[in-house]
Amino acid sequence: MNPFPKNYTIVYMGTPEISAQVLEALLEEGYPIVALITSPDKEVGRKRVLTPTPTKVVATKYGIPVYQPKKIREDYSFLEEIKPDLILTMAYGQIVPQGVLDVPKDGCLNLHGSLLPKLRGAAPIQRAIINGDEKTGVTLMEMVKAMDAGRMYASLDVKIEEDDNYTSLCQKIAKAAIDLTLDALPLYVKGLLSGVAQDEEEVTFAAKINPEDEKLNLELGKADFLNFIRGLSKTPGGYLLLNNEKFKIYKARIADDLVNGEVGTLSFTKKEVLLQLKDGHLSLLEVQPAGKKEMDGSSFANGYRHLEGAKLV
Repeated sequence: MNPFPKNYTIVYMGTPEISAQVLEALLEEGYPIVALITSPDKEVGRKRVLTPTPTKVVATKYGIPVYQPKKIREDYSFLEEIKPDLILTMAYGQIVPQGVLDVPKDGCLNLHGSLLPKLRGAAPIQRAIINGDEKTGVTLMEMVKAMDAGRMYASLDVKIEEDDNYTSLCQKIAKAAIDLTLDALPLYVKGLLSGVAQDEEEVTFAAKINPEDEKLNLELGKADFLNFIRGLSKTPGGYLLLNNEKFKIYKARIADDLVNGEVGTLSFTKKEVLLQLKDGHLSLLEVQPAGKKEMDGSSFANGYRHLEGAKLV
């Protein structure tokens, strides 16, 4: 059932899978989304197959027009023709210019994957795990020129479990974003949410995950090292180098506090492989040697026992 005024229109902006899940849920609920703005299609894989964004796949399924400007700051004249009442964004991937923010009469809202003002920026879900936070959430907020700095209209907490990684937390954040939007967006449109300004003294930032951040830091203690593994798993996957090739670690657990070898050294028990860190060992539960498929720690221990004493760097 459409909870909005007659002829009300919403343009949705978003790109990755987490955003596609929200878009599809809103379309299923009859939300009057009349267009999608998403990133251009990308070449994927070794064969460089041109692949639509996850949100584009959803929009196409529901017959929603799709716009894919290479640079939104230079190409948004189509919005002035659509004249939406509201723009709703989740993980679009580009800085949205003031010209876009000025188009809809009811403004532009963003679903941000943290409890603002904590973790403004590009990678709030990953950084929450990397920081060792016990909870995060989603905030429905006003889009303004400054990044993630607008008024907050509603939020929903999400607990971070010890076994959560980036992939599983994305699923939780998507569900929370759907629930939050279904509850709060109709109230916003009716003018029943006044919004709260962010406390600038409480602001923290979630820097983008760059390629150099994917290499795990052996100078960290085992708890922090484990948080980095979780925050980068399953994509892009944190790695160390084994014989100058990437050795990805997708899952691990703290094994003990023993220090009986050089940091980075691999050792094996009957069923597991251990990585020495400065304050103990991690048991590596899911790994991927270069050129091989992902495997569990037991399979690696069985097939690579000749690497006893090898050093990851």
